Amino acid sequence: MARGSRLDAPGSLHHVIVRSIERREIFRDDRDREDFLTRLGKVVQEGEASCLAWVLIPNHAHFLLRTGSMPLARMMRRLLTGYAVRFNLRHQRSGHLFQNRYKSVVCEEDSYLLELVRYIHLNGFRAGLVKGMGRLLLLWELQSKPVHGQTVSGRESTHLPETEAGEEKQRLSPVSKSIPL
Repeated sequence: MARGSRLDAPGSLHHVIVRSIERREIFRDDRDREDFLTRLGKVVQEGEASCLAWVLIPNHAHFLLRTGSMPLARMMRRLLTGYAVRFNLRHQRSGHLFQNRYKSVVCEEDSYLLELVRYIHLNGFRAGLVKGMGRLLLLWELQSKPVHGQTVSGRESTHLPETEAGEEKQRLSPVSKSIPL
């Protein structure tokens, strides 16, 4: 049975989820996260879209995207294919990196939008990757620039500050603030 086409129109909001194959890590280090976010920034800018919220978890990622002139399917194909090729070369592996197609859900209601932004921002905390709400707020403040076509690729860094002495560096990309709608 053929897959159905996705609902997409310029200006529509999508909650996009990408998952790794076999729950493997798709972001192994800061270099992988920087590469992914740089690619996201380029695709978002070229497609005249915006990324209102995002989080990168080691084996999946969530985005809230407002589409622009480029259809969501083309944006995601460029982003995910380019990243997978680079990831495979860098980590000397071959084969699929992502599980199936990305998942996207159209966000039509304001109440769902607010809950979705909250869900995306708290995802790393709920997954146990950020220890304590204070740490989540610190990460949020460190990356306080809004993420959209002009700033996602120009962010200063996704490197996290070292935590308390002897504690391992957290394995979560910082969460962005959302852009007021």
